[in-house]
Amino acid sequence: MTRAALLILADGRFPAGGHAHSGGAEAAVKAGRITDAASLEAFCRGRLHTSGAVTAALAAAAALGIDPVVLDEAADARTPSVALRVVARKLGRQMMRAARATWPHPELDALARRFPKGAHQPVVLGLAARAAGLGAEDAAYCSAYEGVGGAATAVVRLLSLDPFDATGVLARLAPEVDRVVADAVEAARRAVDLGVDALPAGSAPLLEIGAEAHAAWPVRLFAS
Repeated sequence: MTRAALLILADGRFPAGGHAHSGGAEAAVKAGRITDAASLEAFCRGRLHTSGAVTAALAAAAALGIDPVVLDEAADARTPSVALRVVARKLGRQMMRAARATWPHPELDALARRFPKGAHQPVVLGLAARAAGLGAEDAAYCSAYEGVGGAATAVVRLLSLDPFDATGVLARLAPEVDRVVADAVEAARRAVDLGVDALPAGSAPLLEIGAEAHAAWPVRLFAS
């Protein structure tokens, strides 16, 4: 395993399409729930401990070699919003393209054939980590950090927030990211023996509601 692969996978310049998505931040800004660095931090914290915990565990489970088809079904069951399921599969398709070009692997090829329109992004992310020779913890870190980092970057653009303040938010959240990742990996390891019901299923209703509203906007800066 080369740790440099983790830097590539976690790099915001990795061409997996995440730059076009706000992780629900655009809808939250319009609703007045994000107005400054403090409210961005509260938003990211809530996202990290709900949907972020779920996606980190799914990514860790895929990196451990749990059947990605079963994991994709588990991801569907944990995503009530149709809009978010569509987004997750679009991002999964783009992640798959980038991963197959970067780390060719028969497991990626098999999943691409099974889901030509895209599997859920965290499942593909975990399998990409596995193809790169990375472990479950690495996959979980990539997923958890992406969940808050993408939202913070989006808010810099949406509110002209000082990027130093946005980076400070991410730094303050780092210990919580560590805890979420540790819990995600532990759940994924349990799921190897107990099945996907051992994975977390936390929900964030405002994210789901915001995603459905956002999908209907005629004009928007981000795809989600």
